[in-house]
Amino acid sequence: MSRYPAFVDGETGAYGVAFPDIPGIVAMGETMDDALVNAEEALRDYVTETARDGGRVGEASPLEQVSPPEGSVLVAIPLIRLSGRTVRANLTLDEGVVAFMDSEARRRGMTRKAFVEWMTRRIAQQGG
Repeated sequence: MSRYPAFVDGETGAYGVAFPDIPGIVAMGETMDDALVNAEEALRDYVTETARDGGRVGEASPLEQVSPPEGSVLVAIPLIRLSGRTVRANLTLDEGVVAFMDSEARRRGMTRKAFVEWMTRRIAQQGG
């Protein structure tokens, strides 16, 4: 999985994300979390559309080689390529973890499957 450098700037209620490797691709959000989720989706949409049009997406610059403009924070946005195909993944989880997962999924109006996919993308956005 590739991670693309991105610059986040703004303030509570209006955050923006820009990709130095991909001029013109931006995302926004009222919170930092919303902006990062939207940035991951914007990156995936850009890559999908570019491939559909027969283009090629360049490699991500190493974070160590990117300096954010003053007032911005450097983050890494993961490129998660969705295939549209499902794969069965049998998991054995602690009963308490499943109870929490189901509770959170219900609270958010999601299925368990959608919640696990959403959480996986959120963790990927945090880097590591």
